[in-house]
Amino acid sequence: MKSVRAVLDYLVSGDISYIFGIPAGSVNAFFDELYDTPSITPIITKHEGAASYMAASYAKYSQSLGVCIGSSGPGGTNLITGAANAMREHLPVLFLTGAVPVNTVGLNASQELHADPLYQPVTKYSKRVDHAEDLLPEIHKAVEIALTGVPGPVHIAMPIDVQLTDLAPPTTPVFPARQPLLPEDELIHEAVKQLASVKDGYIFLGQGIRGAVGDVLELAETLNWPIVTSPQAKGLIPDDHPLLRGIFGFAGHETASELINDIRTEAVLILGSSLGETATNNYNTNITKERYTIQVDFDSSVFNRKYAVDLAIHGDISVTVSSLITGLNGLGWSQRRDLINEREPQTLTDEYNTYNVLMSLQDKLPSSTRYTIDIGEFMAYVIHHMNVGSEDSFDINVHFGAMGSGIGSAIGAKLADPSRPVVSITGDGCFFMHGMEILTAKEYQIPVLFIVMNNARLGMVHHGHALQYKRAHERFGQEPVDISQMAASLGVPSARVESLEDLTVATLDHLQSTKGPAVLEVALVDNNPPPMGDRVKFLSSFGK
Repeated sequence: MKSVRAVLDYLVSGDISYIFGIPAGSVNAFFDELYDTPSITPIITKHEGAASYMAASYAKYSQSLGVCIGSSGPGGTNLITGAANAMREHLPVLFLTGAVPVNTVGLNASQELHADPLYQPVTKYSKRVDHAEDLLPEIHKAVEIALTGVPGPVHIAMPIDVQLTDLAPPTTPVFPARQPLLPEDELIHEAVKQLASVKDGYIFLGQGIRGAVGDVLELAETLNWPIVTSPQAKGLIPDDHPLLRGIFGFAGHETASELINDIRTEAVLILGSSLGETATNNYNTNITKERYTIQVDFDSSVFNRKYAVDLAIHGDISVTVSSLITGLNGLGWSQRRDLINEREPQTLTDEYNTYNVLMSLQDKLPSSTRYTIDIGEFMAYVIHHMNVGSEDSFDINVHFGAMGSGIGSAIGAKLADPSRPVVSITGDGCFFMHGMEILTAKEYQIPVLFIVMNNARLGMVHHGHALQYKRAHERFGQEPVDISQMAASLGVPSARVESLEDLTVATLDHLQSTKGPAVLEVALVDNNPPPMGDRVKFLSSFGK
């Protein structure tokens, strides 16, 4: 059999259902084998970058390996941004790229590129395989690396002649599965002793708690400690939970800032956050200042990176938090069930602005909707204002901040969890980067509602410059384009909103009743500064 056939058989053994990417000469041998692999559906995208975001989102919500493929040369470089995104998000994605025949390396072959060094800084493992007998073993090694320890992306470059070389049928290796990372017992005992001994503290949550929310809330209710979350963790803790004080960091809440800046609190328990810039309001020192600090993470590299930690626990959040609860229960602590929610409901006005549009949209969409949020001024409104009505309801990529990622992420999320409604909130700037993926959704009948906030400018850039430099270049804007007409010309159902009165339940129901995607364009120029928190102050601090 061809060596690439063995690779497909291996992926089948791992229950891989989708491969995202674009065919080309250097990977056509791989795609040819897909004819005889009915259990795997190739999702042919319009751009490799979008394919990488789809694969990463699919990996996140299916809790399995994502697979992405591109050609040698430009196809491979188009995937690199997605690899960097997956690396920051700790998502296991196998990036496969073609490569020129081994005997033409260095001879200026068509689309020649030595890709594996380019991927090394943004993956856990990257290698070009120059011998056919090594292809399957290297794929297996890469997948094992992607799924074990701290999950993350890996890359294998496959020269076309290596893919096509005939081999005796090899034994298919056992597809790896991630094993739980168990914390050390003595660290758990020390943490329980410290948690039980301090008078008061608070819990700082990052997106690493995904999949362990129930245990995390039980621990918070046992300690009766207030909770703050990072922007990346929005959607994991219900807004109406009585211990939640809001989001800290980019576009965060004053209630969270007041809690963190109150130096009377004796301790902080940090769960699943790397404490990066956007999560810490630009590295606010008060998060841990004069507080006994316990940090739990499956990535040991985050410990003492920027903030000194008194007790670092290396382990999976779910296992570690469950162990902490058991330890506290053994000391007589129990979960409190008499907590009261005192949060006041938000109100709408008649003004046609971003806040009212987003809140009105959420009020009319199913409460189970998962929102994938792109990069733009609207993102700050989403983080600061939109409600968390169901668990894991927001996918926010402020950490790496790749424009257009929210479009591909919506498609990947829907494929991973077909029963859940998915809405992508994007902007015109992001749409012009990756908006043609609505065609991908149409061709595969993937029902995602794409809401495009169209202000005919790079809104985040405009507001950032206006706040930081007191002016904004006229070229940050552009001629208005009717995006709903663009969608209609592609055969995608669409509607255009130009006032709050246009935003009706009937319109949304119609758009969501189709078998495939739909586009809702919100034509709105909002000159109110978005609630970005201290982001502008941080940027303004440079050069002074």
